[in-house]
Amino acid sequence: MLISAVTGMGGIGKTALAVEAAHRAWAEGWFPGGFLFVDLRGYDDDPATADQGVVALLDALGVRGTDLPPTTARQYDVYRSLLTERRDPTLLILDNASDPSQYLPLLPGTDHHRVLITSRDRPDALPVRVIDLAALGPDESAALITRALHDADERDDRPAREPEALHELTALCGHLPLALQIAAAMLRRRRHGHRGIASLVEEIRAAGDPTTALDNGSPGTDLYGRSLALRPVLETSYRRLPDDQARLLRLLSLAPDSETTTEAVTVLADGDTTSVLSLLEDLAATHLVAPVGNDQARSSMPRWRLHDLVRAYGTGVVAGDAELQEEGNEARERLLAHYRHWADAADERLRWIPGRQEPERFATRTGALAWLDIERSGLVAAVLWASEERFGPVAVDLAGCLAVYLEWRRHFDDWLIIAQAACQAACRTDDVNRQGIAWNNLGITLREAGRTEEAIEAHTRARDLYRIIENREREGTALMNLGIALRRSGQVKEAVEALTQARDLYEAPGYRHREASALNNLGLALAASGRTDEATAALARARDLYQAIGDRYRESIAWMNLGTVLRGSDQVDEAITAYAESLEIRLEFEDWYGAGLTLENLGHAHKSANAAVWARSHYLQASDAYTRANAPAEAARARSAADETDPPPP
Repeated sequence: MLISAVTGMGGIGKTALAVEAAHRAWAEGWFPGGFLFVDLRGYDDDPATADQGVVALLDALGVRGTDLPPTTARQYDVYRSLLTERRDPTLLILDNASDPSQYLPLLPGTDHHRVLITSRDRPDALPVRVIDLAALGPDESAALITRALHDADERDDRPAREPEALHELTALCGHLPLALQIAAAMLRRRRHGHRGIASLVEEIRAAGDPTTALDNGSPGTDLYGRSLALRPVLETSYRRLPDDQARLLRLLSLAPDSETTTEAVTVLADGDTTSVLSLLEDLAATHLVAPVGNDQARSSMPRWRLHDLVRAYGTGVVAGDAELQEEGNEARERLLAHYRHWADAADERLRWIPGRQEPERFATRTGALAWLDIERSGLVAAVLWASEERFGPVAVDLAGCLAVYLEWRRHFDDWLIIAQAACQAACRTDDVNRQGIAWNNLGITLREAGRTEEAIEAHTRARDLYRIIENREREGTALMNLGIALRRSGQVKEAVEALTQARDLYEAPGYRHREASALNNLGLALAASGRTDEATAALARARDLYQAIGDRYRESIAWMNLGTVLRGSDQVDEAITAYAESLEIRLEFEDWYGAGLTLENLGHAHKSANAAVWARSHYLQASDAYTRANAPAEAARARSAADETDPPPP
């Protein structure tokens, strides 16, 4: 017997699809016997039983009143006999079932007919062909509302006049057909008051919870007589969950990002991976949670996504109960501590140089970067919890742990967002050291975003804060970053002064690594001020210190900077040698942006030496490296340089 099931979350349009498909199949001649439909009300407070369902089906088959057998057993016998005797294939739609016990007794005992079940729960225990429904796409959602408005009044041109508001509205509805139907009904009513789509968008945003705003619209019922209301649909699904699944759903609704890794969910739940994974799979079977495949193949565990409206409902449940709020806060504290711990370990691996203690968990840079890539969106979103006093300190620390990674991967938007959030949170505390760290990190982010004047102000604040607590090491860091920002802004004299102060602070024993960084940046500032010999000496000293320490990556930066100063003083051959040393290390670290910079400089150097073929080759290689680093503007710049560097004719 061929049985199919259309499954999906409440409001996804299962019944509408089943009925529409049945009409089309009948029109195509697939089911000359038509179709039989029974609503099992599986998610109502009083769901229909199979015994009630068979009476409804017998009625549809013409067996009613005195013809209806008096006993349940006899009713089933007559029902099956009628289906067996029915020559024309018929489609049986068993709608809105919540449990197999509602529909198993109703299955015909013949392959002559077909059965279509609709349910919010996947019938995984049965050999049923399952069709899972997902939310609509943005364009499909916009088309649904547009059609609903035009069907009521073909003169309604609001979708054409307000395309941006329309797409924003569909996003707020989570592209869920039920929510879209409600929104369309509300818009039809608003037409009488000459109100546009934007007015509904503003109302939903002001409410904070889309389910609340949409359910206040008094939209009535759908074509099947069911109330057009969101919260009752979500509440019935939630109330049916066992306690452990309901708890996990609530906690997952508090996760910082729309997609959460299995590892992070396990921390939120304070459980073990096996049991939490089992609960997640149970929730996925009810379509309240959806697994998201790991397309990067970096982990065997999937990520998990809640529909936006389910998330809004879950957070509302937590907000309405003091005990659940505390349960949620404890879960968020666990997750923040988890993120802070492992982000710190990953950051240590990215900064690690031989001789230092090996970071835990991450044996290689590749492993650290892979974990950060997988968890990035959750890590960034978790930092924004810093706006709440309870989570502020840990969130500030987490932001600091992500700085090197976000710069390395060139996620500048994320970097700026968390740097600003961390700085605001730190300034609400009395921790001067943490304030200095936050201002310094914000300054670096602003500098990389091209906002150098703001960066100078931020680093100046950091320097002053460190001087208050007499932290010479961090004062040197702030001075060094201040010097870089000053040089970027063209204030070369002030940059040399700040970087010289930083170098002097680091000349004491034990600070060789920081001294090398100060010298590296001082060399660039000296070169910008025309003091080429001093610049070359400073950069050579920085390179030698990095070599002695074993910091290969920063050695590559010193080599490139040295090459740039040498090229500027017409020592082209020496510059090419320096760039080549830098490139070898950049490639070793798979630093594609750094490799792009070095290759581009090699192109400039070869062009200066009138070696056009070599110059063009390096420009093209630079473009490829930039592309791998997700730097399209720089890739285009390098391609343009290649196009402008034509080799001589043969």
